[in-house]
Amino acid sequence: MSSPTAESVQAVLEEAKTNGVCFPPGDLYSNEPPLESDLHRDQIDLLIRLLRWYWQQRQDFYVSGNLTVYYSPYQRKSEDFRGPDFFVVLGTERKPRKSWVVWEEEGKYPNVIIELLSDSTAKTDRGLKKQIYQDTFRTPDYFWFDPNTLELQGFHLLDGQYQDLQPNQQGQLWSQQLNLYLGIHNRELRFFTSEGQLIPTPEEAAQASKAIAEAERQRAEAEQQRSEKLAAKLRALGIDPDAEA
Repeated sequence: MSSPTAESVQAVLEEAKTNGVCFPPGDLYSNEPPLESDLHRDQIDLLIRLLRWYWQQRQDFYVSGNLTVYYSPYQRKSEDFRGPDFFVVLGTERKPRKSWVVWEEEGKYPNVIIELLSDSTAKTDRGLKKQIYQDTFRTPDYFWFDPNTLELQGFHLLDGQYQDLQPNQQGQLWSQQLNLYLGIHNRELRFFTSEGQLIPTPEEAAQASKAIAEAERQRAEAEQQRSEKLAAKLRALGIDPDAEA
């Protein structure tokens, strides 16, 4: 079968328009600017990997980043959409998605959103987006983080208004929705437990397990050496350490 020509495609489109068929515009784009640096991309990937790893036994959440959220009240993908840098939806099925379409997801909006500040987005993240997440999304926990300056600020929705979150002594901010702290570790935004323990990456967890195993091996080896030295001293005194008492 031969490929359709440009003229034949145009003819079909014109006929469709004549018959009242409406096509969505083919040049739709997100107002979200591209990620500004490797720091921004790596930070998004890190947060996603961390939460998936920490919640690996859970199947009731969706986490993603730099993905479009469609929320038009008229259920149109040509209007009302945003692309949060990182977001989490709770009480939903854990499965891959091409986008988050609110009207196809039981009307659910993100429970947590994190935006990464940059020169081109900081004003929008602090202003327009904050207003949308407060008034339209009604997202309970909203944070922003600057990978360059390490500015971290968070808000919790209370009586319909975002209230500033106050950091703890370690400078960490509490997320009620995640039941975790957000804080800075080695110039990266990380998650911490309610006890202040750093949530490790899979690689860090593997390294920690390896270190624990090695420490246990060394402890057992040292204990064996002490036992052998004690047995040698007893034999030197004419005492058989293996004899039954």
